[in-house]
Amino acid sequence: MRNQWRLLLLRCNPRSKFHVPQFQVHSTPISRSISSLLHSPSPRMHVFQNPNFRCYSSSELAVEHKDSDQVVAVIDIFSKQLGNNDDIKLELERNSVVISHDLVVNVLSNPSTHFDVAKRFFDWVSEVESARLSSKSYNWMLGTFGANGFAKEFWDLVGDMKRKGYGVSKGAYVRALEKFEKEGMGSDVEKLKELFASGSIDNSVEKLSSRICKVIRQEVWGDDVEKRLRELNVAFSSELIGMVLKNLETEPNKALIFFRWLEESGLFKHDARTYNALARVLGREDSVEKFWRVVDEMKEAGCEMEMDTYIEVLGQFIKSKIMKDAVDLYEFAMGGVIKRPLQECTFLLRKITVSKELDMDLFSRVVRIYKESGNTLTNSTLDAVLKSLTSVGKFGECNKVLKAMEEGGLLPSGNLQSKIAFQLSSHGKKDEASKFMENIEESGSTPDHKTWESLVEGYYVAGDLDKAYECFQKMIEKEGVSSAGYALELLVTACCLKNRALKVFKLLSDMVNERGLKPWHTTYKELTSKLLAQGRFKEALSLIGLMKSQGYPPLLDQFIEYISKNGTADDAVEFLKEMTVKRFPSKSVFLRVFEAYFKARRHNEAQDFLSKCPRYIRNHADVLNMFCDVKSSVESVADTAVAV
Repeated sequence: MRNQWRLLLLRCNPRSKFHVPQFQVHSTPISRSISSLLHSPSPRMHVFQNPNFRCYSSSELAVEHKDSDQVVAVIDIFSKQLGNNDDIKLELERNSVVISHDLVVNVLSNPSTHFDVAKRFFDWVSEVESARLSSKSYNWMLGTFGANGFAKEFWDLVGDMKRKGYGVSKGAYVRALEKFEKEGMGSDVEKLKELFASGSIDNSVEKLSSRICKVIRQEVWGDDVEKRLRELNVAFSSELIGMVLKNLETEPNKALIFFRWLEESGLFKHDARTYNALARVLGREDSVEKFWRVVDEMKEAGCEMEMDTYIEVLGQFIKSKIMKDAVDLYEFAMGGVIKRPLQECTFLLRKITVSKELDMDLFSRVVRIYKESGNTLTNSTLDAVLKSLTSVGKFGECNKVLKAMEEGGLLPSGNLQSKIAFQLSSHGKKDEASKFMENIEESGSTPDHKTWESLVEGYYVAGDLDKAYECFQKMIEKEGVSSAGYALELLVTACCLKNRALKVFKLLSDMVNERGLKPWHTTYKELTSKLLAQGRFKEALSLIGLMKSQGYPPLLDQFIEYISKNGTADDAVEFLKEMTVKRFPSKSVFLRVFEAYFKARRHNEAQDFLSKCPRYIRNHADVLNMFCDVKSSVESVADTAVAV
């Protein structure tokens, strides 16, 4: 049957087990962001081999690539009077600018590009990077000449375009005609109209592409379509074929048939540019099998996949959530001379992480590919992946991710260990948290005190006091008491809030007496207040001795307030003896206790306390005057009451 391949192309045959083609993705060290392809329409016709790449951000899932940055840099560079091509190249490198087809068009079409800048830039590209010029860029420059009334330059460029087989676009024609008529340039107006009448306008690459696509779309491919295409009498070029394929991107089967027909008919021998254009069209979920077959053909033909093609197709695979093909393509790209940046590895790992099901085989494969290419993973990558896990509620699976990263040669830093420990314990992932701590030790590392603190704090936040208590004790066993102050403060606060002050009091006392732990002053204050509020005067009083031994001042306010409202005279005497290394404290402390009793209207308790004070306090003038004043005040109130 004639042209039997046409029927086969319309069938979707499963491809055999994938083997990554061993040939290179042609690239430059600077990379354009994949994420730009996920958030903006994909400019498929990027067939030049020096695309501009930008990196991805670690705090967001992706950062949009903005060509405007590159355009601004180019305009600024060519606004200067630089000496020679070497100076220009140096400036471009300093600004991380790589000349590509799209960048040329964007600069020439930008409203901010002045005429002299556009001309200087176009002349430089023509001399140094001529492969980056196309019919589109020529027409933009032509329109600029016309719009500024430069007739000689306009017609010179028309001649150059004719020699290259380029037609004049309608846009360039309209811009020039408007200016020529306005300036009264009659001869140029007539000449331009003659050019239009001769068909040059209609023979632009854009117009030819439109005609070809119209023929292909009108009916099912067959002899009639082939006949009509031949009757167009078109000289096919890489640029024209690339544009046709781009315009047929919504009909990939017809694009592939057209591609095959050209070579079968002897009308064109495909090159890297046309292969890459087709790869972009087929790099989608419903044509993925055909995409890989074309990739294999590219290898056999000795053609390289351009980096723009790789990035665009990878973006399409990720948007379609066909992550295995995305990883296959990444592995293919990593076989090139220029290694892909770490941000790209991070980007893929994050996308795998947020998939409906966490495919650890794919995750581990990306890690392995990156490592085997001579690269080193960083904590910033791990941090980004963990954030992605959190964003989809899968942080409980972090141990799987950590294991894969460890196999890739990365152990989390102390700071990351702390974050992970807190995240797991604060969300009640007790088994996962325990496994995490075990894995750290099994890896030959040792969790530091900050990791233990974060674990305790997480259980404190989750309200799991038993687990917080258990982790604190393990922390002391592993790390000692030198850095346990913060964790103990958390534990004391939590227990006090849950009315378990007595339990934590025993823990604190044991740690101080047996281990030499030195709690913070605020820890003592918190626990003392809670014990007194629960009527545990004896336990609270014993804390004063611990504080004295560690150089802390006594907590007068808490004890005096408690004694004045609830304590006996014996309690007051016991407190005053305990708070000082001497037999009794200064007179001012006694006066504060008496004053507190009187303020609480507990005159009998004040009198009882006075009787138990040492002689020098009972006979002190200030004390006697205080009692006299209180007695007078009481009698005055009583007399007033009787009179009424």
